[in-house]
Amino acid sequence: MVAGRVEGTSATAVAEPSETVRRQRVFSGMQPSGTPTLGNYLGAIRNWVVQQDQYDNVFCVVDLHALSLPTDRDTLRANTLNLAAALLAAGIDPARSVLFAQSDVREHSELCWLLTSVTQFGELRRMTQFKDKSAGREDVSAALFVYPVLQAADIILYDADLVPVGDDQRQHVELTRDIAERFNRRYGQTFVVPKPDIKAEGARIMALDDPSQKMSKSSGRPMSYIALTDDADTIRRKMKRAVTDSGSEVRAVPDKPALVNLLTIYSLLTGEDVPTIEERYAGRGYGAFKTDLAEVVVATVTPIQARIAEYAADPGAVQAILADGADRARDQASRKMALVRDRIGLGAG
Repeated sequence: MVAGRVEGTSATAVAEPSETVRRQRVFSGMQPSGTPTLGNYLGAIRNWVVQQDQYDNVFCVVDLHALSLPTDRDTLRANTLNLAAALLAAGIDPARSVLFAQSDVREHSELCWLLTSVTQFGELRRMTQFKDKSAGREDVSAALFVYPVLQAADIILYDADLVPVGDDQRQHVELTRDIAERFNRRYGQTFVVPKPDIKAEGARIMALDDPSQKMSKSSGRPMSYIALTDDADTIRRKMKRAVTDSGSEVRAVPDKPALVNLLTIYSLLTGEDVPTIEERYAGRGYGAFKTDLAEVVVATVTPIQARIAEYAADPGAVQAILADGADRARDQASRKMALVRDRIGLGAG
């Protein structure tokens, strides 16, 4: 299902082919908050891996975004390396994609500041994610407020055509489009205006204990998510305790959101359609279904865990891959920023 570990870091830089042959470019980033969950894998990482031969891909560990909430030096650095290792273990191939840490390419920060000049205060104030995380508090950081502008800078710095996101991030991509279009109108054609790439299934895997919430480690409830590093017994225990709906029939119907979530996970991991799975468990009840689903999850994460362990034993390999990726990303970012500065009129000329 996922590609094996990639040795070496000798991949060449992302080329800038002519428009007649240029493949569409994808940019996506993930915040380093620890090892990804099964939701991260099914909602994002798995699609990144599958699409590597289809697009020019730029993948980023967005450690600057992590500063929008309190963190500390050692945790941030460890989380950055752990996330990169997990992405590589899941199949991100540095020979086919660019993988780097956001803070290693300073053009992200510079472009963010410049884009604040074409971003409206009211737009940021209306962002749903900011309203949810700030919840009317006055002590949240300004970084949380400006977070969407940095996200826009991440994307348009590389002339990304597509941005793989969950439906909950659609608003951020729409703001990115508005910012790019406003800059282009004011200063001349400079940025590609990206489009969201939202998959019909798997874009939003829900919590095991509450199907109304997205699966996330930030919930603070260990039983709500499966981490890619959870051992087999932990996965079985969490799946056994996963909430289901009234009744016992394994059917994906609107009044069974918890079961729909579990069936979606099963379908995505096995490649079987939901009706086939429903037929298999007709009359067998939730217990048998969840027991088998746990084994499907274990079979998926076990090889990923083995590769994560390999990278953990050789952190220098991960650092080298990120450094090479930063060099490749910086080559393009610096050229784009030279154009941006010229368009705006910065510097002495």
